[in-house]
Amino acid sequence: MSMTDRETFIPRSLTREQVRDVDRRAIEDYGMLGLVLMENAGRNSAELLRTLGISGRVTICCGKGNNGGDGFVMARHLENAGVDVNILLCVPSPSLTGDAKTNLNIIEKGHTPILEPPFDWGKELAGSDWIVDALLGTGTQGTIREPFVSAIASINSAKRKVFAVDLPSGLDCDTGQPLGICVRADHTATFVARKIGFDIPGTTEWTGAVHVVDIGVPRSLLQNL
Repeated sequence: MSMTDRETFIPRSLTREQVRDVDRRAIEDYGMLGLVLMENAGRNSAELLRTLGISGRVTICCGKGNNGGDGFVMARHLENAGVDVNILLCVPSPSLTGDAKTNLNIIEKGHTPILEPPFDWGKELAGSDWIVDALLGTGTQGTIREPFVSAIASINSAKRKVFAVDLPSGLDCDTGQPLGICVRADHTATFVARKIGFDIPGTTEWTGAVHVVDIGVPRSLLQNL
């Protein structure tokens, strides 16, 4: 299936609760592993970024949840394609758990450059061709707090091309409104379907061009939503 086919597979927009339900049912009802969903999300996002053109270093900014885990998978596949990759962790690595921790362990053993806080965000983002925002996912609600405020502000002030994973960090999935501060992305790779907040007028200021990326969820599950 081509990238264009994947982008047009499911045209409707999903709410935060529907997104959670898709993940839950894929795992509980269909027997899929969370690691498989994360692998598909990260690999296909890396493929999409490559089609957009990479001419230098890609700096991937990662949080501790599944969004960060998607970023770790992206890093591995980009490195396999010969891309210069650098990881900036927004939180200390011991705070990571589950599938995100598993994928962090993989790239650590593969000697991917990884920086843990504290570090100078401005210095580390400078010189990047692309910045990948893999800080916060669709579950984010309430006002954004540190250390994510500083990370998001640094991404926005870096004046580099920005690729958001699932949605720009700081954007409310349902309302399409910033939660105090929000990443301004040039492109957003969103999983399974658009998010309902993307349909609010003016949201493209934050998302840029939205691309729907397949993560391997069975067609029958999506048709039954």
